[in-house]
Amino acid sequence: MGWLPWGSSEQEGGVKKTSGGAFESPSRTNRAKCYEARDAFFECLDKNKILDSINSRAGQIATREACGASDVVFEKNCAHSWVEYFKKQRVVNYQKEQTIKRIEAQGGEIAPIEAPQLPLRRG
Repeated sequence: MGWLPWGSSEQEGGVKKTSGGAFESPSRTNRAKCYEARDAFFECLDKNKILDSINSRAGQIATREACGASDVVFEKNCAHSWVEYFKKQRVVNYQKEQTIKRIEAQGGEIAPIEAPQLPLRRG
């Protein structure tokens, strides 16, 4: 049983912990549940025109009011570090898209980045 008297995340199908307290590696099914919950949460944010649900106080309040239920499901089905990462990455991706649009509107081009080729070893 978890520390909450009315149940634990293991009983509800949430992210499970090992006996040492660390989170278990998610199975394919658990990852799918996490991604599904994330997508539903982000869809709610989009519908309510909320970009940042983690960094700004106003965004946190708006998220709690408009998408509180889907946020709870998201946090139940994903490890905390994943939830934090996905929420922050949403903002970063938006900012990146806006930067690209601004550069293109000013007539600039986004040059593709090519990884350097390592020389082949001849033996």
